[in-house]
Amino acid sequence: MKKSLLPALIAGLFAMPALAFSPFVVKDIRVEGIQRTEAGTVFSYLPVKVGETFTDEKAAQAIKSLFATGFFKDVRIDVEGNVMVVVLQERPAIASLDFVGMKEFEKDAIIKALKEVGIATGRIFDRSLLDKAEQELKRQYLTRGKYAARITTTVTPLERNRVGVNFTIVEGDAAKIRQINIVGAKAFPEKELQSLFELTTPGWLTWYNKNDQYSRQKLSADIEKLRSFYLDRGYMEFNVESTQVSISPDKQDVYITLNIVEGERFKVASVKLAGDFTIPEAELRKLVSVRPGDVFSREKLNESTKAIVDRLGAEGYAFANVNASPEINREKHLVDFTVFVDPGKRVYVRRINVTGNTKTRDEVVRREMRQMESAWYDAQKVQSSKERIDRLGFFTEVAVETPPVQGTTDQLDVNVNVTEKPTGNLMLGLGTSSSDKVILSGAISQNNFMGSGNNVGLQVNTSKSNRTYSVSYTNPYFTPDGVSQGFDVYHRTTDTSSTDLAYYKSQSTGGGIRFGFPIDEYQSFSFGVAADTTSIDVYDSSPSYYKKYVADFGKTNISIPLTLTWAKDTKNSFFFPTKGTYQRASLEVGLPGGDLTYYRANYQIQHFLPLSKRFTLMLNGDLGYAGGYSGKDLPFFKNYYAGGVNSVRGFKTSTLGTSGTLDGDDHLGGNRKIVGNAELLWSLPGFERTARVGLFFDAGQVYASGDKFDLGELRYSTGVTASWVSPIGPLKFSIGTPLNKKDDDEKEAFQFQLGTTF
Repeated sequence: MKKSLLPALIAGLFAMPALAFSPFVVKDIRVEGIQRTEAGTVFSYLPVKVGETFTDEKAAQAIKSLFATGFFKDVRIDVEGNVMVVVLQERPAIASLDFVGMKEFEKDAIIKALKEVGIATGRIFDRSLLDKAEQELKRQYLTRGKYAARITTTVTPLERNRVGVNFTIVEGDAAKIRQINIVGAKAFPEKELQSLFELTTPGWLTWYNKNDQYSRQKLSADIEKLRSFYLDRGYMEFNVESTQVSISPDKQDVYITLNIVEGERFKVASVKLAGDFTIPEAELRKLVSVRPGDVFSREKLNESTKAIVDRLGAEGYAFANVNASPEINREKHLVDFTVFVDPGKRVYVRRINVTGNTKTRDEVVRREMRQMESAWYDAQKVQSSKERIDRLGFFTEVAVETPPVQGTTDQLDVNVNVTEKPTGNLMLGLGTSSSDKVILSGAISQNNFMGSGNNVGLQVNTSKSNRTYSVSYTNPYFTPDGVSQGFDVYHRTTDTSSTDLAYYKSQSTGGGIRFGFPIDEYQSFSFGVAADTTSIDVYDSSPSYYKKYVADFGKTNISIPLTLTWAKDTKNSFFFPTKGTYQRASLEVGLPGGDLTYYRANYQIQHFLPLSKRFTLMLNGDLGYAGGYSGKDLPFFKNYYAGGVNSVRGFKTSTLGTSGTLDGDDHLGGNRKIVGNAELLWSLPGFERTARVGLFFDAGQVYASGDKFDLGELRYSTGVTASWVSPIGPLKFSIGTPLNKKDDDEKEAFQFQLGTTF
């Protein structure tokens, strides 16, 4: 006899006490109707096993449990004698997700977002979740300002109890911010306040940065900028009372209104220090930049408290707490501050942990650490360590955290997490000339050879005018205290017949060894000595200056160049610094004992000045002076040249200086060089570590030994520049225009360098 228990079980769900059948001992359990679900999965949800007594309460519990899985759209339990039969109808599975008309988003990104709400290929289809999926998809479009987007969902049944889900989307145009109103502004012009905002009305760059599209996060950030603007100018009680964001009926225009109360402007009456100083109060007071009589500035107050925290951190007080408490006199518009100093307990570093370095050895990172294990914590040393690791150029990101050690009050760990980047470099150079057309050169280097931090380089230049084969090696930690050691071996041939330079041929073969010594955290000194043999060939078309040099000093010369270099680098980043200074002074001397006795002195200074979070001003100066001694002239192949992508842009490479004054229009270079560059750089949103663009102004010239040093002969250029660490390697290009080109000058608007990392 077969009995259907569905009516009784429904009654059981509502806790009705009456039994629909007499309890019985289950001899067998049979599951029917399943296609994808394993029988074992069904058995695991049943509250009764074979050999146990089956009641209507257990039947109700079984149905409730099986429905709760979400796998089934119908559940029925039948009884055949002493056999319990579970009859199931599975929900269909999602076979595919298709999107028609979607252009704003990548399909994979939307599929990932829908998966979080339960809609994904292979999952059980639940129509209630489909509404959530539509809402999530609409939410994604709202984040892009497409308020008029319409979404239609179609569910198509397929064979084997599956369905295909199709989203048909009419995206429409993104709504634009048409107006931003600031109501209540009296102390400052509304336009000045609006200029603080990232959100703006449509402009020439908003097609790229999307700042003319409403974003709640951006508006919150803009309100905070507005608040900081007022608080930094004395308006302590400034407040944004309300914010209204409205959209036009056609959902194409957005209007933002802020209602603000400026309050009165306050001045600082007094600043007091209180608490446990541990450091002399007089020393801490020097760190306070807020002075009595000044207009209140939250920025200066925060800088003061941070300076005290940093000073305490340098003494090992890693968890110092410094707060400024105000006492406001509203009648006189004055405020008194008491800065409470609580240094906390002095702590030391238990352990330094390095993570993320899949290739670079731990020791390469650790040897740049200035904070030592088992030493008192020093915030300045931790920051210095971070900057030194970043300047290695091996990593795209360097993050340092100092979590306290659980269960202790006087210990912390320093966790250094790095993100490695390719450190091999295949540099390609591409140029043009009137005869060579295309000139190709290349160099292979590995700045982090086998993760050791050592540099190994192989340079190969295959152009018709310059052929170079060289091998170099540098060990930056030849000794544990940072003395570096390296060597170079090279063979170069030069044939200027296909260039704009004066005609000659040369072959140079040599090698040398060098050592570097750290002076302090930012300065180093190095020296190197080498041996070089150079052979020169001149021709009828060569300048008489070149012919005379070969006649006087011979065709083949041996030189012993000694190089001395001092460098100081305080930049905060290897690739895209935003602050700091780089200086380098070098002297190359051809020592007596060789055939060539000469000197070349160079000085370069480069300064990065942050103008804002996104804008940086770079100033660069490069000076060179060379000559001969002991009755010898400066070898003409040691002359300076200027012009090109790394010099005065807009002028052809190495074409500035003496030309047409001795022999035709050949470019001879000179023994003195002066180059200056100014660049206004800004990083692109979302690409702060990989790309930035800028405007430049260049000036420079080289002078021959017989020429007067005349600043009126400087050449100027201006234009745009861009740098990008692209997927194929570092790319730098410029588009420049000479500002005072003379007849003998040669211009070149577009110039670039391309490298490929591996």
